Order: sequence, then C-alpha cells, then structure tokens
Amino acid sequence: MTYEWLLAFSILGVVVGFVAGLLGVGGGGIMVPALTVMLLAQGIDTESVVHLALGTSMACIVFTSIASLRAHRKAGAIVWPVVSKMSGGVILGTFLATFLAAQLNSLYLAMFFSAFMGFTAWQMFFKKTANAEETEISTLQLLSVGTGIGAISALVSIGGGSLTVPYLTRKGIDIKKAIGTSAAMGLPISVAGTLGYLVNGWSKSYGEHLTLGFVFLPAVACIAVTSFFTAPIGAKVAHALPVAVLKKVFALLLVALSIKMLTSVW
Repeated sequence: MTYEWLLAFSILGVVVGFVAGLLGVGGGGIMVPALTVMLLAQGIDTESVVHLALGTSMACIVFTSIASLRAHRKAGAIVWPVVSKMSGGVILGTFLATFLAAQLNSLYLAMFFSAFMGFTAWQMFFKKTANAEETEISTLQLLSVGTGIGAISALVSIGGGSLTVPYLTRKGIDIKKAIGTSAAMGLPISVAGTLGYLVNGWSKSYGEHLTLGFVFLPAVACIAVTSFFTAPIGAKVAHALPVAVLKKVFALLLVALSIKMLTSVW
C-alpha cells in the first residue's frame, strides 16, 4: 500500500463526508464506483472487486453516519420516533440481504442500482411533496418499510438516504427533517451491513493481507478519518439551502451515481 493510494482514499473521504452531511446519504453511491476502480488498479480480481467495494463502503458508512447524525441532531432535524420504530426492520433487512448480495453477479447489482436510483431521482424531480400534510405512520408500516430499505441498501451499499428521504417526504415530513432522520437511519443500516459482509466474505481470499471479509481496511481507515470532519460541513450547508434547490441537488446526484456505477461495472 503506497502513500499515493492512502492519499486517494483520504480525498475520497472528504467528498463522501460532505455529501453524507449535505444530503443525508451514507456516501455509498460515490464510494462503490470509486473503490471498484481503485481496487482493480491494485490487482483485485474482477469477480470479487464489487463485493469488496460494497463491504468496504458499508464499513465506511458507519463513520460517516455517526458524523452526519451528530450534525443533524444539533440542528434538531431528526424525527426520533421514526428512527426508533424503523431500526428493527432495517437491521434485519440489511443483514439478511448481504447474503444475497454475496451470491449475485456484479453486473446484476449494478443494473439494479442504476434502475433504482433513476426511478428515485425522477420522483424527487417531478413528484410534488411540498404541500403534503404530515400524517401518523403506524409502527407496522415503519418496520415493514424499514426492512425493505435495509435490504435494498445492502444490495447497493448505501446508507438508505435515497430510499428514506423520498418515503418520509411523501408522508408529509419536511425534507430537511427527512434528511436528518435518514442520516440517523444510516447508522443501524451500516453496522448491520458491515457485519453481514464480514460474515459472507470471511472465507474469501484476495491475495491482499489488509482485508477482513469483504472489507478493505486501509480504505476504511482513510475515508473514515477525513469524512468525519467534512460531514458536519455538509450538514451546515444543507440547512442553509432552499428546499427546492436541495431536492434538485439530491435528484441530480442520484442520476450521476447510477450512471457511474453502471459504466464502472459494465
């Protein structure tokens, strides 16, 4: 592992942390394509590289989620009852879905990622949610939705923001609070996902001494350190932007990530 690669991972962490704080996402949509390219350049085989990128991304999201959560909590933008009711579902869905992800072909994962991100971006751009009235959401619905969010998050290694934010805004929750709540949900998603990818990759070998399961440790260390400091900056910017601008930025990011992921794996 050269200093150049450590610097590259650190720069990636700067970007990931800012995006995590700004949009309430864990940054996996950025990390997975970038890590795939970086790991291929270091000699990781093509059959294993996407799974290693997914697991590494999940481990990094643990740290970006903590930093983003703290920033949004200070701003009072987290709906804690929603977090507490959804957590059980997202933990179960995320952990179980890592077993499926470990068996899927990399191209299929990329195609699923792209299709999902494109649909979500379309919703954020064109579906009107600004005038929705906030309604009470049942515990059963939150558990069920949380399980689905966790499962999809594990398959594409995201913190769940691209799922949680549109869902909560459709329920009438202000987008800034939806982003803050999504940031909080990223922690149980990332912890469960990391454990799942560790378990599923435990017997794998990449000829690289600095891996643990499907997690590449040097990347986690560098990204975690730098993203921890830039996530609060992104969160401050988020609370200074108009709602309409924030929604469009979020949608454009999803489109860019879906294209990048698909072209990287294809």
